[in-house]
Amino acid sequence: MILLWLAIAVLLLPAGWLLLLPLRRARRVHAAQQAFEDNDSLGAENVRVYRRRLASLERGHARGELDDTALAEGRVELERSLLEDAEALRRSPLKAAGSGRVLVPVLLVAMVAGSLYWYQREGASGDLALAQAIAATPIHDAASFNARIARLRAEAEAQPDNAKVWMALFPLYRDAGRLDEAMQSLEALIALEGRVPALVAQLAQLKFFAAQRTLTDEVQGLVDEVLAADPRQPTVLGLLGIEAFEQARYPEAIDYWRKAIAGFENPDAAKALREGIAAARQRMASAGEVDASVALDSPATAAAAQDSQAGTARLTLKVSLDPALEAQLAAMPVSADEATLFIVARDAEGKLPPLAVVRTTADTLPLTVTLSDDDAMAPMARLSMAERVTLVARISASGQPVAQSGDLEGKLENVIVTRSTEADADVSHEAADAPLMLRIDHRVAR
Repeated sequence: MILLWLAIAVLLLPAGWLLLLPLRRARRVHAAQQAFEDNDSLGAENVRVYRRRLASLERGHARGELDDTALAEGRVELERSLLEDAEALRRSPLKAAGSGRVLVPVLLVAMVAGSLYWYQREGASGDLALAQAIAATPIHDAASFNARIARLRAEAEAQPDNAKVWMALFPLYRDAGRLDEAMQSLEALIALEGRVPALVAQLAQLKFFAAQRTLTDEVQGLVDEVLAADPRQPTVLGLLGIEAFEQARYPEAIDYWRKAIAGFENPDAAKALREGIAAARQRMASAGEVDASVALDSPATAAAAQDSQAGTARLTLKVSLDPALEAQLAAMPVSADEATLFIVARDAEGKLPPLAVVRTTADTLPLTVTLSDDDAMAPMARLSMAERVTLVARISASGQPVAQSGDLEGKLENVIVTRSTEADADVSHEAADAPLMLRIDHRVAR
């Protein structure tokens, strides 16, 4: 915090200097203005103009061009004009160069006080204190772990309205097995942030484990609330998978965990779910329920279970660019040899991550490519796990896998995944001779 206040002071110094600058210039400006007013000759020039015009009137009167009445009226008009000009030139006396000097330090103090007050209300001093508390309590053993909890608990008491403190605190309680305190911290976070599905899902998970992995009415209510807002919320799907596994409903557990994997960004969490799926399938095999699981599970799981008998899944396709889009490709901010071409196969049900991905550049178009399990991004999301897929080819200027406005794209939907064994080599060659035609034919508008 000392560094923060020093930084604020450093920023206030130039601001104060700018406020004091008019005082430093005041005497010089006052002297220049006074000299200008003292030497102002505009009033004398107006008198000369008055006299010149009056002489002109009198000469006209002498020549008989003006009578006495016209001369008198003209003289009155000139005098009135001279008086008005003189009135316009009147100036109030200049104030002393030091007048208003007291106002500057008042403004300076007000600026400093206002800045500090605004920072206390709108600044992130609490976040800085939180960061310092975390940095001051590195975790390397049980004692240091408890020290961090105590330090963050003190921060929570000091700034109970800071959601980031509760966000940092409740996972520590959870990992320490102090579930009641973890739930209290999480409920405080939800009270600040609102009923965000991800946070409510965490609360449901904590209450589920606190109830000895039982899906109580309270937990079920939280689960229903989360699924109503986000049917693919991975934490809740993982929880339901655990509950199904505990009740020996292994096909149901596998289905929940497969869906959860698609939503987890944490690779460790996804790995744990894959291990759970493997354990569920092992128990099913030990109980002689493999055939039943294939019947009960989704088509993707059935295809995976029969993969060894059905052969290798592969799709051969020819990707091309619609000639109508060649100008748009040329207008992209990167050249064709820099624009990324993604060729992706997704399961038709939309439950899994991409099943196969090929990445190249747009200058390779048109090209023929064969998708197989070798192009999978993860072991639990392979082409052989689906019976029907959606094929997407997309040219991206940004190189990002998520579609963005301006990308060029083409799709083939509801494509049947072909499978072949070594005995079907001739059939595979025939299929390769007649690839699927995938044309990039539209521009992404969103």
